Amino acid sequence: MTSNAACWRQPATALAIATSLLSACATGGSDPGGAACPPVVGYDQATRDKAAAELEALPEDAALVGMMADYAVMRAQAQACAG
Repeated sequence: MTSNAACWRQPATALAIATSLLSACATGGSDPGGAACPPVVGYDQATRDKAAAELEALPEDAALVGMMADYAVMRAQAQACAG
C-alpha cells in the first residue's frame, strides 16, 4: 500500500498562503457597522474585595493568577472600545 500523504502537503501549503494573502488585504472588521464592543460586567465593591482576597491566597505559580491578569487586560480593552 502506498501513502498519499505527500499529495496533501502542496494544496494545504497553497491554501495557507492564499488565506494569509487574502486576509492581509482586509482593512476592517466584517461588521459593516464597525466593531462591536463586548459588554463589561460591573462588580460591586464587596465582590471585588472578595475576589482580590481569593486571588491573593493562591500560590504565585497558580495558572489562575496569569489568567486573571489576561482577563484584566481584556476588560480594559473592552472598556476602551466602549468609550
